[in-house]
Amino acid sequence: MTCESRKILTLLSLHTLPLLLFQFTAVFSIVSIYILLHALVTQLNTLFSPHISSFPPLPIAPISFRFLTSYIKVLDILDHTLKSEVMPSTMEITNVTEFEAIAKEKLPKMIYEYYASGAEDQWSLKENRNAFSRILFRPRILIDVSEIDLTTTVLGFKISMPIMVAPTAMQKMAHPDGEYATARASAAAGTIMTLSSWATSSVEEVASTGPGIRFFQLYVYKDRNIVIQLVRRAERAGFKAIALTVDTPLLGRREADIKNRFTLPSHLTLKNFEGLNLGKLDKTSDSGLAAYVAGQVDRSLNWKDVKWLQTITSLPILVKGVLTAEDTRIAIQSGAAGIIVSNHGARQLDYVPATIMALEEVVKAAQGKIPVFLDGGVRRGTDVFKALALGASGVFIGRPVVFSLAADGEAGIRKALQMLRDEFELTMALSGCRSLKEITRDHVMTEWDRPRVVPRL
Repeated sequence: MTCESRKILTLLSLHTLPLLLFQFTAVFSIVSIYILLHALVTQLNTLFSPHISSFPPLPIAPISFRFLTSYIKVLDILDHTLKSEVMPSTMEITNVTEFEAIAKEKLPKMIYEYYASGAEDQWSLKENRNAFSRILFRPRILIDVSEIDLTTTVLGFKISMPIMVAPTAMQKMAHPDGEYATARASAAAGTIMTLSSWATSSVEEVASTGPGIRFFQLYVYKDRNIVIQLVRRAERAGFKAIALTVDTPLLGRREADIKNRFTLPSHLTLKNFEGLNLGKLDKTSDSGLAAYVAGQVDRSLNWKDVKWLQTITSLPILVKGVLTAEDTRIAIQSGAAGIIVSNHGARQLDYVPATIMALEEVVKAAQGKIPVFLDGGVRRGTDVFKALALGASGVFIGRPVVFSLAADGEAGIRKALQMLRDEFELTMALSGCRSLKEITRDHVMTEWDRPRVVPRL
């Protein structure tokens, strides 16, 4: 008998162990059983897998295989039950941050890390969140807040709240409904959705979901005819503005994507480019998306191109990716209709400031000439309030949308948007603000504020 056969026979003799375990279900909790069975099946799989194709012709083999199949099915049931015990359901979620744990559990590692990771050391990724915690409130009291109005206007379009949906690419990796679900949930919430150029649903498909205010995020390709086609398709599909991404001449070094050799799953395409033979990412020894950007996106993009874009469309142009006063002033001179303060979700240049830290510099430079919006790190209604107090006209959220989409599709996004709205309304009430115009710089204090002189009443 070969060494391999002896090993297999020894393992098959262990098939009585699960039966014994199941006789003690009154004693063992489901978690205990799961842990024991999981340890056993891991060993079985490790030793069986190299020998399946040359399994010795033993009489016991067919019986053992039937048992093993049933055994693994039982394990899958236990696995599902355990996860339902330890993982919160979407009904139990109390804030949008909790969607991420469910998304991480549901998504393949490559896809989850594509959405979750940042550039290089990921300092800016952490700082995007941490910086909000260093801004404190100065609430006013004894103000009648029985009626609170969250509505606002963005580029002339009235929306229900100053919380909008940022562009996030390839959403069908998170959920089969992808951008369809995001479009429907955004419209139901009465707010704006921004569709990524690299969406897995086209501008026409998103428009087919029904009414809604939608912006189109644009990457400028080396072939400007492609850009012209995209912009005109977005116009025809009823999109109301162009969000021009200006911080991506090359893709940032996202080390998780490099390790995972990230590529778009084979059943999906970048739908807006499907008819142009640019809808797929090649498999590489690096990040497939980084290779795609290096090959297709125009790294010569400059301020003259912002003016050029205005010659091919009448849609207002938001410049997305501004972090400094200098670039704010040039954006205004170049005809931008608005600015989105963004560090690309901390996925491009690491060690740039958190967007909430850069916001006030940009707002002061804009001098009220054009609206300034914030993108990055928003996870709470309190974050929304802080951004508005520092001068933002509204905020865009990205990862909370894609994680809630992964967790529960359209219903997940609806819940995430509603929770942020509720938190923001509560923050307004507790700060003594009845409308957005009542939120002022005096409602917050930052680490760069000088000692405050209390005004005399």
